[in-house]
Amino acid sequence: MDLGIKGKIALITGADSGIGLATARMLLEEGATVVLNDKTTDELQKAAESLGNDERVLHYSADITDPDALQEMHEKIKESAGTIDILVQNAGTTGETGLFHELSDEGWVQTLEEDLLGPVRVVKEFLPDLREKGWGRIVFVSSENGVQPYEDELPYDCSKAGILALSKGLSRTYAKEGVLINTVSPAFIETPMTDKMMEERAEELGVSVDEAIQSFLKEERPFIELGRRGKPEEVAAVIAWLCSDKASFINGSNYRVDGGSVATI
Repeated sequence: MDLGIKGKIALITGADSGIGLATARMLLEEGATVVLNDKTTDELQKAAESLGNDERVLHYSADITDPDALQEMHEKIKESAGTIDILVQNAGTTGETGLFHELSDEGWVQTLEEDLLGPVRVVKEFLPDLREKGWGRIVFVSSENGVQPYEDELPYDCSKAGILALSKGLSRTYAKEGVLINTVSPAFIETPMTDKMMEERAEELGVSVDEAIQSFLKEERPFIELGRRGKPEEVAAVIAWLCSDKASFINGSNYRVDGGSVATI
């Protein structure tokens, strides 16, 4: 399917692996120029190389919680590619986990800084580009946790709920200027973040990683009827579509790519 984004410039944060990298690959295949961002340097370089020797692939490391670093990256993108048309805000972290009485103030602050204020700062920095062009797409990657909180991930839950509110609020403000803003909420996808979670679970239970995954599905995510983790490409396909001209009447929506994990309509 031709998504109508050939020649567009897309910035994807959190793009050194997983959903971000899969999204970059799909947008690149559709003819867009892709700018990969992450905090890493070496991993980001490897991610760019995995997309092939293509002049339409750029990469810049920057911490999205640092406004100065974002501004510096913004200038580099303008110099090398121009102003962006598409922003996919995917960067984030699990943050501090544990039951509420076990969580520190520092853990709350750090998680909210990375998973909520970081995205706010990214949009603040790059939204003027989209408004100036009169055509733009912003896609936030939230999580099932935003509507179905888990008791041992409350800072992350609250951050992702905040992303849903942020996306909806922004969509009401800027649609009239041609900037459409939506959210995608995955659940239990094959990414380095869930790899780490399952490795820790396997060690804690004294079982293999595969056994840890199956026990997690049975005990913690019983509504994923497919009985597996999702693939990054399955999330990226929805993101890419929302970035396209095909989604020209979609605004302020949240698309769950969760295998049924959220136990409500």
